[in-house]
Amino acid sequence: MPSPTLTGFEQKVIVGVADLAVTNNRDIVLITYSLGSCIGMTIYDPISHVGGLLHAMLPDSALDPGKATVQPAMFVDTGLLALFHAAGKLKAEKERVQICVAGAAQILDGSEVFSIGRRNHDAIARSLEEQRLAILAEQVGGLVSRTMYLNLRNGEVRLRVSGQSSEVTLCKN
Repeated sequence: MPSPTLTGFEQKVIVGVADLAVTNNRDIVLITYSLGSCIGMTIYDPISHVGGLLHAMLPDSALDPGKATVQPAMFVDTGLLALFHAAGKLKAEKERVQICVAGAAQILDGSEVFSIGRRNHDAIARSLEEQRLAILAEQVGGLVSRTMYLNLRNGEVRLRVSGQSSEVTLCKN
């Protein structure tokens, strides 16, 4: 059964873990699954109709600079830069984008020894603040996994949260 987010006319583009996608095709819905301690971020420029989705695993590329060069979306800092760079090539303007964030749960480490989810959220919030960009809406933390959808037809961001029977709207254009 198709997701309620899809009307039957959109094409799904799945963004994997440590990956990103950017498009200006209004018939696309970008989707990422299994946002546990990872963090997902959508951007959407309502003027150019460019949107993007990042699924980052770790907060800081200093952990493995070589890996960050090959796969920048693995890390919040390099992934965020790569996402904005790709969106800019399609005429998105950073100052206009609507930013939504989800994930950063405490899935694997209930003792909070590593706190990857919290560190991912702190990294994205700090990076956006440094660029003077604000998060429009977010759903982070807790002990749940999330699936995130960005519909390029209208800029709407929806979430499916594990343990809940229906999707929730995170951002509406």
